[in-house]
Amino acid sequence: MSRPLIAWLPDGRRLHMNHGPIDLIVEAFGPERERQEAYAQATRRFETILEELVLELALLRQPVSEAPRAFHSPVAQRMEEATVRHFPLFVTPMAAVAGSVADEVLAAMVSGRHLTKAYVNDGGDVALHLAPGETLKAAIAGTGNRLDDRVTIRAADPVRGIATSGWHGRSHSLGIADAVTVLAETGAAADAAATLIANAVDLPGHPAITRVPASEIDPDTDLGDRLVTQDVGPLSAGETAAALEQGAAVARSMAKRGLIHSATLFLNGQALICGPLAITDDNPYKLPGRSACHA
Repeated sequence: MSRPLIAWLPDGRRLHMNHGPIDLIVEAFGPERERQEAYAQATRRFETILEELVLELALLRQPVSEAPRAFHSPVAQRMEEATVRHFPLFVTPMAAVAGSVADEVLAAMVSGRHLTKAYVNDGGDVALHLAPGETLKAAIAGTGNRLDDRVTIRAADPVRGIATSGWHGRSHSLGIADAVTVLAETGAAADAAATLIANAVDLPGHPAITRVPASEIDPDTDLGDRLVTQDVGPLSAGETAAALEQGAAVARSMAKRGLIHSATLFLNGQALICGPLAITDDNPYKLPGRSACHA
């Protein structure tokens, strides 16, 4: 196995960490000595994460069941805990791998440190730290829907994780969402939920949608022979709305159960916002000009 690659980005403020499929951007805010100690702590924790996950990969690729399983790796345990809450939906802990890695590195980063804020971005799945009174702004972009509004997260808000999933992303999707962005209590929780909501945005059997068994693309996939989306052809406005509503129903259920706080679903130029943090005009999560569905 190759060694982790860790280097400063050109701005000198952010640290880039890469090891196999794990690719992190890390930034800490606060006194310089605290920042440097935080980066050192994050580096030490990052160095063994991939090796730990590989040792338990076979079990991590198996679907969750009603009874949570015990893992040796703290990251693997985060993955299991984030996904088992969605049983009996089909999901494996791999649905939360990026968010769980972000959570783990962030936890190591802030331990014993005095930082005003920090984040770990694992390919778009983000874990956040905010000291009292602090805020952080995040842009929801790259969806093709011209939605580049900045979402302001305050320290008092119950959100410390942001994740995005869809058929255009790094992982395979069972659905047709261009993207689903979720705000939740942790990066792992947001990651798992975004995957499942994106899977639910769908029009089963539609002739414009091309699907292939996941195993034909990746023999080692945790999805087995389930059909994953390869292309989405032209859809009418009504079909787009219907597909979004399929995902919105899942998002509303998750919000009602406290599994997420907000979700924004994108497909074919349309967007739908769901969740208790997206329904009041003065709420920072309110994204203007888009439909809102109540949890």
